[in-house]
Amino acid sequence: MEDPKKIEQNYRQIIELLPENVELVAVSKTHPVEVIRTVYDLGQKVFGENKVQELAEKYPLLPKDISWHLIGHLQRNKVKYIIEFIDTIQSVDSEKLLLEIDRQAKNCNRQVKVLLQVKIAEEESKFGLELHEAKEIFTDWLNGKYPNIEITGLMGMATFTENENQIKKEFNFLKQLYDQLSLKKNLKTLSMGMSGDYQLAIACGANSVRIGSAIFGNRDYIL
Repeated sequence: MEDPKKIEQNYRQIIELLPENVELVAVSKTHPVEVIRTVYDLGQKVFGENKVQELAEKYPLLPKDISWHLIGHLQRNKVKYIIEFIDTIQSVDSEKLLLEIDRQAKNCNRQVKVLLQVKIAEEESKFGLELHEAKEIFTDWLNGKYPNIEITGLMGMATFTENENQIKKEFNFLKQLYDQLSLKKNLKTLSMGMSGDYQLAIACGANSVRIGSAIFGNRDYIL
């Protein structure tokens, strides 16, 4: 686990680099609550987790003014475990998942913010909606489907590659879709970029970045 002073130094450096209009989602997956609290005490209020079980375990142990974002692949049968407290689900990658979030949100008398995760990477392992699916879901939502959902933007993960031109092409593709959809209803969040490529993502128009290892150091994976 990284030294708290090093984490503070990392965090302050990133905050200084980020433009004012760019939201930082501090990706705290696999890191213990005391490490999250270190960054929270520096003023960070938005944290991202990948796994429902880990998030559900951490939530009761940390301050309630944290805005939790679920950024990993979400199975429909696990929506119910986070629906009462989640701020934003960034990883909506199917209509079936959106229908389940809408149903569970209705049960809680909530309207839950979501991002449509669009598949921009060439890797088969990456999740996400195809372009036509994202457009169709957005149109359906504008027409009153999913009343307990607020689609606030788009999320994408670029191909894991050293080829900066490839990453840039993928980010620009998502920004173009974001701009197209915003003509129908103004979107707030374009979530692109992680520790290794967030500066390129910002240059391509991202206004939300998901940064983990550049703040917390290497993750403590539990086997």
